[in-house]
Amino acid sequence: MQKNNHLFEKLRFTFAVLPLFLLLCLSCDNAPKKVDHLKLKIIQTTDVHGAIFAYDLKNQKDRQGSLSRVYNYVKRERAKQDQVVLLLDNGDILQGTPEVYFSNFVETDTTHILSEVMNLMGYDAATVGNHDIEAGHPVYDKIRKEFDFPWMAANAIDTKTGQPYFDPYTVIERKGLKIAVLGLITPGIPNWLPEKMFEGMHFEDMIESAKKWVKVINEKEQPDILIGLFHSGIDPTYGGADPNAAKNENASMLVAKQVAGFDVIFAGHDHREHSSVVENIEGRKVLVLNPQSYAQKLGIADIEFKLNPKTDRYTKQIKGHIDTLYAEQPDSAFVFAFAPFQKKVAQYVDKPIGTFESEVRAIDSFFGPSAFIDLIHQAQLELTGAEISLVSPLTMNTTIRKGKVFVRDMFNLYKYENFLYTMALTGAEVEAVLNYAYDVWVKQMKSDSDYMINFLQDENGKLVRSQYSGGYSLTEPFFNFDSGAGIIYTVDLRKPEGQKVEIRSMADDSKFDTEKIYK
Repeated sequence: MQKNNHLFEKLRFTFAVLPLFLLLCLSCDNAPKKVDHLKLKIIQTTDVHGAIFAYDLKNQKDRQGSLSRVYNYVKRERAKQDQVVLLLDNGDILQGTPEVYFSNFVETDTTHILSEVMNLMGYDAATVGNHDIEAGHPVYDKIRKEFDFPWMAANAIDTKTGQPYFDPYTVIERKGLKIAVLGLITPGIPNWLPEKMFEGMHFEDMIESAKKWVKVINEKEQPDILIGLFHSGIDPTYGGADPNAAKNENASMLVAKQVAGFDVIFAGHDHREHSSVVENIEGRKVLVLNPQSYAQKLGIADIEFKLNPKTDRYTKQIKGHIDTLYAEQPDSAFVFAFAPFQKKVAQYVDKPIGTFESEVRAIDSFFGPSAFIDLIHQAQLELTGAEISLVSPLTMNTTIRKGKVFVRDMFNLYKYENFLYTMALTGAEVEAVLNYAYDVWVKQMKSDSDYMINFLQDENGKLVRSQYSGGYSLTEPFFNFDSGAGIIYTVDLRKPEGQKVEIRSMADDSKFDTEKIYK
């Protein structure tokens, strides 16, 4: 009797294990097998800043770049049978046009327009940008749930859990090929935004974060290729920054050179076109691409894989370039799908909100008092009850005609949602701010052919054109050109740096006191 029971137990065990064994075998048979040869094309957008449609509602004209044009390009590449295509975005997409503003802050109870657009386009992954964080928790927390793809920032850390707030990386499999993509965001965000915009997060150094996650990815995922998708610029010395200091704002090139493991790094943030191949710390080549901004250009990485049967590993040939979209037509299906939304936003920006009795030109603010800057000063003083206002121009070429003013005109004046800060400064500090502004803004002319504005000049004294905008470059960005209101002051260009500005009195003729604390 015991013998029969023992036999029964063995049979029961055998029949219990057999289905599991068969299931494992079937899983092995169904696992994607590596192909002998594969071409992979990775297409990158970055710093799109809401340029969804080919028609610019703000300026009422066609724009050179747009996601509608990108989609036409991507569909054509996906139709080619000899390659696999990935589509990646590198952040700063939630800010910059009336369309995204409308979805961010006006019509907030429906699916965000960018969720609908990017899901339709079939993005495979994206990285968060600093201007995406600037939209605020309600906006980016909502949209990350709506995306059909991972939205990444491995170095944006949840202060409660110590883990990444967003997805750190993703692994995409195509025809047996494992493609790992690591996302990083510039850690400079606390320097620009109030803490409430990123409450519950802190930002790690990109180099240290990359080292940590490359190790995790290689050990856990064993990918065939590793891609860096970094919302961070190319030049680590930008703005006088120390490339050796922690939490560099523009550390993409630093990571490329100092962190082994990456095959391709897509950069962004600085709006500067770049394409190069550099050597990392192990002497291996890394392709670095940055296709500028506003969906006018694309970063293209073409990678050819050949399987070595002896090692069962791929050899890779990697080439990269920047493609322009100026001649690309918008995708007709895209245009049709989102036409109702665009019409709705067009009606919103066409609402009249007031009247200008004279023309307002932004360029006037670079040469002295201007209606453009006076408008911002007046608004700041009235909204805050402050005694002194400090404002810099955020555009150079905007003109608003005399007559009715519409919502769209406000996007031309200040196209980003800038924050209004109230601060307590001593009179001496106010004077120091203005002295810094005028030191970088203007200089004494040495002859009647010289320039008062601080243009960048070469060794022969000739003006230097920007390789990005084509216009003449300034020695400092004009968002540093602060002027003051609520005070009466003079600027004497003959005086040395730090002494050009003399504040004579408050605007109501009361005494200005360098030791007094002003709002």
